Amino acid sequence: MVENQLSLRGEFANLDDIEADYADERAAVSEYWITSYGIDYDVEGIVRRIRKKDIDFPGFQRNYVWDNRRASRFIESLLLRLPVPGIFLYREPENQRQLVIDGQQRLETLRRFYDGFFDDSEFALTDVREAFNGYRYIDLAEKDRRKLDDSIIHATVVRQDKPDDGGSSKYEIFERLNSYSSPLSPQEIRAAIYAGSFNSLLLEMNDQENWRKLFGKLDKRARDVELILRFLALYYKSDSYSSPMKSFLNSFMYEHRDIQQCLSSEMRRVFDETTATILNKIGKDAFRPNRRINAAAADALMVGIARRLERGNICSDIAEQYQKLKEATGFQASIASGTSQTANVRLRLDIATNTFADVE
Repeated sequence: MVENQLSLRGEFANLDDIEADYADERAAVSEYWITSYGIDYDVEGIVRRIRKKDIDFPGFQRNYVWDNRRASRFIESLLLRLPVPGIFLYREPENQRQLVIDGQQRLETLRRFYDGFFDDSEFALTDVREAFNGYRYIDLAEKDRRKLDDSIIHATVVRQDKPDDGGSSKYEIFERLNSYSSPLSPQEIRAAIYAGSFNSLLLEMNDQENWRKLFGKLDKRARDVELILRFLALYYKSDSYSSPMKSFLNSFMYEHRDIQQCLSSEMRRVFDETTATILNKIGKDAFRPNRRINAAAADALMVGIARRLERGNICSDIAEQYQKLKEATGFQASIASGTSQTANVRLRLDIATNTFADVE
């Protein structure tokens, strides 16, 4: 019963709307020092900790995917004293909060059953034994409520001792634990692990009208949000870029997770001006050099335009420069394969920057 899965393939592999090649990426950290221990929580105690956010899964509420029947059968398993899978928690050293790495569906099911609501309706057990069918938590016989309250969920709690990098192992553990079912995208994982004001900013940017015209409809796997993150990370920190892209984006999101208002406003301005210029001067197909969205081409174009906008608005027509960019020596190769390799990233950013540097 493992949920919230992530494939180990490239971040944009096998998608219809975005192409990129991350297949050559490897973890940036060669070795972790991890402390882990087991602890048995009673269900009532788990629900109490979730309500207090001592156990938390930030950003995951919208990713609850169980239907009432599946959730009901999990509750029934506990009422029947049947064994259920354990959970994995990551203890954050700065505040001792425990972040859910694996088990979100089960824990959210418990919280919903104790609160009495499943989405917009009452949470009554469905398709279970007759003794429990149609019952809410408050409807259970006293002995059954006690049985559920006292049921045990085993938790494995992990803590990263080394390296001291903000807990990058959270991503690696999550990625490897969740490898057997429906995958979460890398950006969905980041939204949970690095939840904060920066993630909220990315979500707001993703609703911006010009961006929606350039990208298209909202992406259910947050690949549009990731493309915004790529732009900001490469615009602000391209000098320090080294592959893999995934680790670079993880680090940027961790570093800015609690972004200050001043930098947030600046990022919003840069993003708004860049998307408006691209849409008005090049058109809604600017990210589609070969009819489909190409993430590598998009981030190069956005960085190149944003760097030119640092000295003022662009007044002239730049369609000719855009065509030169697509035909520039080395550019097509840099957006076709090995797109996250350090040399290719720096090459396409340099080409885009030089292409638009002198437009008026």
